[in-house]
Amino acid sequence: MKASAVAKIKTLEQAYDFVLKVKTCLIFGSDSSPLPSLWDNVDLPGRQPGQKGWGKKVEAIWVWKNELPAFFPDEIFYGKLPGGLAVLMCLDHLQNEHYPAHHRPVSSCKPLARELFSLIKSEPHTSAELCRAISPEGDISKSRINTAVVELQTTLNIVRCNAPEIKRDTWLPFGDQYLIPEEEDE
Repeated sequence: MKASAVAKIKTLEQAYDFVLKVKTCLIFGSDSSPLPSLWDNVDLPGRQPGQKGWGKKVEAIWVWKNELPAFFPDEIFYGKLPGGLAVLMCLDHLQNEHYPAHHRPVSSCKPLARELFSLIKSEPHTSAELCRAISPEGDISKSRINTAVVELQTTLNIVRCNAPEIKRDTWLPFGDQYLIPEEEDE
């Protein structure tokens, strides 16, 4: 069930406490999910009239979604749920509930996703690098490539690198970052 005003989050530390309390939360709210969201619980101003940029609320949430798993890699996971919704969850929930329920072997993914995984398995790649490597002539749309990346995320085959110094989405095999037994299946 959706949490209504569970917390009034203003800091990274409060966001951390919130994720651990609710176990799983969306980054931004969605009518299609009963999960609570950071968006609904962050108490920072949105974009003000005449202000440039996104506003303090969006800026904070956007940064926290990367900082929480980077600063607390043994406690917080960032990924995508089936359907592509961005989520933060505590690692215990990931290991005991989410991973067993949602992991699928790479071999069950679509051909483009399997091809991207073989690139990522050889070395981490940013999204832009994947686009250039998989479609140097641009004949495969960025949208199709992004869809394949999301498929690999939702099936728990790849994950965003948590290293704090990495600023761009850089993808690596799930098992390279999380110690959850993976099937040797490609």
